[in-house]
Amino acid sequence: MAPKDLFIAIIVIIAWGLNFVVIKVGLDGLPPMLLGALRFALVAFPALLFVKRPQLPLRWLIAYGATISLGQFAFLFEAMAHGMPPGLASLVLQAQAFFTLFFAALFLGEKLRAASLAGLIVAALGLALIGFDGSRPTPVIAVVLTLCAAAMWAMGNIITRRFGNINLVGLVVWGALIPPIPFFALSLWLEGPALIEQSLLHIGLHSILALFYLSFVATMLGYSLWSKLLSRYPAGKVAPFSLLVPVIGLASAALLLDERLGQLQWIGGALVMAGLAINVFGPNLWRRLQPVQA
Repeated sequence: MAPKDLFIAIIVIIAWGLNFVVIKVGLDGLPPMLLGALRFALVAFPALLFVKRPQLPLRWLIAYGATISLGQFAFLFEAMAHGMPPGLASLVLQAQAFFTLFFAALFLGEKLRAASLAGLIVAALGLALIGFDGSRPTPVIAVVLTLCAAAMWAMGNIITRRFGNINLVGLVVWGALIPPIPFFALSLWLEGPALIEQSLLHIGLHSILALFYLSFVATMLGYSLWSKLLSRYPAGKVAPFSLLVPVIGLASAALLLDERLGQLQWIGGALVMAGLAINVFGPNLWRRLQPVQA
């Protein structure tokens, strides 16, 4: 990868890794469903006036927006509002890679590779250690909600595979039209009009800056640069960079929010990262180790 593109990849990973700290900051001033509604409203408007709509049937655009945008972040924001630490959230959310494997096998008939199954077992053990560390316990509901967010992300991945070669920025912008109304409806139901009114009337600068970061840096800038990399290099060369997102997430949470993990959580986090690495790099390594047929 050219140095310029390597620099772009690093920018994206840092932007996405810091995303979890920013979500925590945003949740300090806005309830989770309202935060989601405002975030995707800012992503969609006014960008859709300048970004061409992807050539997709409406039902697929709705399916994408309902899973990757609405489902993923509704569960993630609720998880963090229920006590999921930002650094751990960035790590546990990477379980989407394994949910994607299972959904691909279930809905697309793809075979599960031995390396992927081995990585899943290692990562599952790591998640168990994270959830059962008694020294710094994480609420079970928060872990479950984060795994639900990962599952919704994975379902969105399966839906996206049906699209073929498509402008990722256009997909993100026009897909952002789907979540705001359901998010506002969920906010009215779960958070109530009084809290919505109070939050909007007394919104602080930190919440406004968090919204702009989530909408324009993590989403618009991040996906624009990521799609540029995918247009220049094979996915297999770009995708491994995403393994660095939880590293940035954990480091930024420790530095900026003083997030401290228990010993078992650190071990569990290392196992999750190892499992992800086995899933990404294992198949190629296994092929290289196979004897060459005469």
